[in-house]
Amino acid sequence: MPEMAAAGRALLYQHGPGLGYLATVWRDGGPRVHPTCPFIADGRLCVFIGASPKRADLLRDGRYALHTFPKPDGDDEFFLTGRAALVADAGRRERAYAVYTAQGTTTGEDDPLFGLEIERAMLAIYQSRGAAAWPPAYTRWRAP
Repeated sequence: MPEMAAAGRALLYQHGPGLGYLATVWRDGGPRVHPTCPFIADGRLCVFIGASPKRADLLRDGRYALHTFPKPDGDDEFFLTGRAALVADAGRRERAYAVYTAQGTTTGEDDPLFGLEIERAMLAIYQSRGAAAWPPAYTRWRAP
């Protein structure tokens, strides 16, 4: 669904670097939400995660949800779910690091890279703001 992917990418990068809220799973099964800087490298969605509870969550249980930051002038939203996996390939990590730092963001040189495999996506487009905008036009995608 290239149109959905393009709209999602525009929402992800609307503020310059990629920005979104990353939800992970606590050890007890509850949700934990963190702002993060996801980005696309080699055609794949990625995120560098330093030493933090969210990194421990993803290493233990790779399930994630990612929601884009809100638009300043509208309520459109893009939401993804799937599984995160540690990227062990040094070449892929090096290429991802170059993409990430080129967009003006920083990470530690030894922070691990996670690939965010996408299982589901949802795009909501609102015609206007406020109660009159409900319901938005939804587009949904699920991996085969």
